[in-house]
Amino acid sequence: MAPKTPLSRREFVKDAGGLLIGFSLMDATMLPRLLAAPADDAALVPSPGRLDGWLRIEKDETIRVFTGKAEIGMGVQTALSQIVAEELDAPFEHISFVMADTAITPDQGGVGGSTSVAQGGKPLRNAAATARVVLLQLASQRLGVPLEQLQVKNGVVSVMGDPAKSISYGALAGSPDLHEALKTTGDGFGLNVEGAGKPKAPSTYTVVGQPIPRVDMRPKVLGQFSYAGDVRVPGMLHGRVVRPVGVGSTLQGVDESSVKEIPGMVKVVVKGNFVGVVAQTEWSAIRAAQALKVSWTAPKAAFPDQQDLYRHLRTATPKVSKDGIVRGDAAAAMSSAAKKVQASYDWPFQSHATMGPGCGIADVQPDGVTTIWSGGQKPHSLQKAIAELLHVPLERIRIVWVEDAGSYGRPGFDDIAGDAVLLSQAVGKPVRVQWMRADMTAWGAKGNPVAFDLAGGLDADGKVSAFQFTSRALSGTEITPQPVTAGNLLACQLTGILNAAAADEFAQYGEASAEYQIPNVHAVGHVVATFDPVASPLRTTHFRDPNGPATAFAVESFMDEMAASAGADPIEFRLKHLSDPRAKAVLAAAAEKAGWDSRPSPKKSVGAGELLTGRGVGLGVRNGTYVATIAEVEVNRGTGAARVKRFVCAHDCGLIVNPDGLRGVIAANLMHSMSRAMKEEVKFDRSQVTSMDWVTYPVVRASDVPEQVDIVLINHPELPAGGAGEPSSRPTAGAIANAVFDATGARVRQAPLTPPRIKAALASKA
Repeated sequence: MAPKTPLSRREFVKDAGGLLIGFSLMDATMLPRLLAAPADDAALVPSPGRLDGWLRIEKDETIRVFTGKAEIGMGVQTALSQIVAEELDAPFEHISFVMADTAITPDQGGVGGSTSVAQGGKPLRNAAATARVVLLQLASQRLGVPLEQLQVKNGVVSVMGDPAKSISYGALAGSPDLHEALKTTGDGFGLNVEGAGKPKAPSTYTVVGQPIPRVDMRPKVLGQFSYAGDVRVPGMLHGRVVRPVGVGSTLQGVDESSVKEIPGMVKVVVKGNFVGVVAQTEWSAIRAAQALKVSWTAPKAAFPDQQDLYRHLRTATPKVSKDGIVRGDAAAAMSSAAKKVQASYDWPFQSHATMGPGCGIADVQPDGVTTIWSGGQKPHSLQKAIAELLHVPLERIRIVWVEDAGSYGRPGFDDIAGDAVLLSQAVGKPVRVQWMRADMTAWGAKGNPVAFDLAGGLDADGKVSAFQFTSRALSGTEITPQPVTAGNLLACQLTGILNAAAADEFAQYGEASAEYQIPNVHAVGHVVATFDPVASPLRTTHFRDPNGPATAFAVESFMDEMAASAGADPIEFRLKHLSDPRAKAVLAAAAEKAGWDSRPSPKKSVGAGELLTGRGVGLGVRNGTYVATIAEVEVNRGTGAARVKRFVCAHDCGLIVNPDGLRGVIAANLMHSMSRAMKEEVKFDRSQVTSMDWVTYPVVRASDVPEQVDIVLINHPELPAGGAGEPSSRPTAGAIANAVFDATGARVRQAPLTPPRIKAALASKA
């Protein structure tokens, strides 16, 4: 579907009274495309310090809301709409969002850290509460009655006792008084505003807390939703990139004559080691990328053999180390412990492997004015990187966020934008770059691997008296989650721009896992240097709940191992080492829902049959959200194949904005983290990633979904809404591994828990 004529920013803010936006109502799914105008008139961008920088009311009663957050498939737009509708006393269906457009929305850091509702909702709540106060004041003047005699319902202000005397929000629209100044604090994820309005008490909520259906679900189910791949720009061409044959491989030559006979071929683009083709049609671009004869030097043998990955992590000299929780004297307490337990756990490279491989469109004008359509989670950061790449002022770059096919951090959408920018700059026309599956799986940045070594000491009463934790990881921020520099993008690294923004991120006990009440603890994290710093297919970045599933897999498995050594029930053992009432509550709620029978693991009698069953538990705590997950599994003794038959997940994220939306987010987390725990592992040789498709990088399918998924929501309306996009990913792998141990008596300490690893553990036990 072709876009209508796009609006410039000047047209966007032009209205009769300074409030109304200058276009008619439209489907919200089309909005990003329609707003994709050139990045002109930067000075007219509404300020976050003004009320109309957050919301505007049209005469047709539509309430247009502006947020730097994006909807990446978890119902955020619906929840934020509920917050605004609640504070304004306006109909939910009147709320319409403009999301993550750098030209017309505030910079709220984008999406990350499960903060979209927890932090992104704060300024919207305060802005809406202030708008309600201002609208009531205007209504008081127009109706000629004191403020205290007015009431609001469904966006209509009326006089108490005389409902016929009323005026709607739309009729009040256009007043310059709605340019109310707001007090601004913080920036990025922490940006907040406050005004004259005081938000409602949670006890009065009528919209927040209701299971309102997601606004994006119907068009997605019916195939009517517009994704990044659907964007069409007048004069648009199509591009593909030809990747090096491996890490460290450099370009020797390109034979452009090899593609000159392909119909619609426009240009071969070469810049350093960046090689791309541009054609009039997508099929011609695909054919050209496949046919282009490119000579590369032999790649480096920069990577260890895959079987030596964890040995490398454990033996390489760390580039940086950091103490985590240090309490008491863990070494002394360990030496005097009645029982000692030691174990090592390994977590692999993992690929984002989004359902679709991603798409980006760039329109680079000769003067550097650039518009980019991208599904990247942090558009305002990407804006900075592209401005640096093109050597132009920031205001010349406009990033228009359009939802892409799933996103778990930095899957590659920002890199696609970089590809599109270089190709568009070279041909002087808009260029659409659609990555192929191998681009995303092989060349997209990866979730980082970690090796853990843990030791615990038990006293005579079976309590943990000492705990030692050591992690050794590749940094999860070699490619930073905020793509603020050009060198952070794959295309730019191929042109010779160095990644100067690489950072160090540790897999720490108590940060990426639950913290248990143990008197003597020494936790330390190490970061090992990347294998190659330039354009590596194994470069690492944030992946859903960075370091959380890996660290919780180690910690929750080890808690089970210590519980088994103490002859204690796994849940009762955890409860003995917890003081936080919310952590205890989610464990108790999950146990009750699952019908947990109190006993040690493994089962006393494993049984002689082919199929073995067991249950396991895992606890996750992340930024104030508490999750306990119980997995019930079935293990085939002969093949080693394990299947999750049931999940029970108790979830406490404070105030619940939309219970049905929250259940959907949790269920999706459980399926994704189950896939990571049981199937997902990037394969590689000494110079390149060999996971290229869904066969070499398997993920769970519909047939793997458990027969039963029970979700227990614990609501705390007296607390702020916490994050839900990631926390329930955290305990899944540990719960499954513990269930396999309960069923078989064999402990699998390396993820994913594949049939060969389970079978090897069974053989080792035997």
